[in-house]
Amino acid sequence: MSARRKRDTGPPSTGPGERDMLVGFLDYLRAAVAAKAEGVPETQARTAGVPSGTNLLGLIKHLTYVERHWLLGHDVADWQATFHPTPDDAADTILATYRETITEANTKIAFWDDLTEPGPRPARPGRPRPSRRWTLAHLIEETARHAGHADILRELIDGTTGR
Repeated sequence: MSARRKRDTGPPSTGPGERDMLVGFLDYLRAAVAAKAEGVPETQARTAGVPSGTNLLGLIKHLTYVERHWLLGHDVADWQATFHPTPDDAADTILATYRETITEANTKIAFWDDLTEPGPRPARPGRPRPSRRWTLAHLIEETARHAGHADILRELIDGTTGR
């Protein structure tokens, strides 16, 4: 394993508005997650790096479902299953689907003028939908958490660190 150290990039530049700032940070994290799987041989990207079974492709597949649920209003029946790529899930397809989902989500978000309005997550009986502001903050938190996991997994695979 040869260690490759990339220079870390600083926080993103964003527009002046709240929505622009939130989406700017989310996009920064999305790109970091996707970059961690680029150039990794498919077998290694599927291989669990820790006893829980977490692997790079599973993280990206899961984040695709997270984006679809919270930002596009899709329901998810089994969250645990979203962490596990099937044998038919090719690495290139998982990454392309993640990027397509991000593009679709950003298109919807671009029309969010009022961040206090409920977000698009499917309604739950007896539970109000969280605001769009909360939804974006949650997506930043969720994506950052999994970006950290992806950092560790990539370093375990080939020693590559940094963004």
